[in-house]
Amino acid sequence: MALCDECAYFEYDEDDEEYVCSADMDEDDYFRMLSGGTKDCPFFRNGDEYAVVRHQM
Repeated sequence: MALCDECAYFEYDEDDEEYVCSADMDEDDYFRMLSGGTKDCPFFRNGDEYAVVRHQM
């Protein structure tokens, strides 16, 4: 997951003092992602709020 830094679900957890993925996924999704069953993260959402605006220009 090279795009984790840009993902809107990638948030800092102050309790664990590390970044974590906060996407709502079940055990099957998590296993499929770790085992390489998907090419890209199915939960990736661009955290860039201005991406839509730039696309419309």
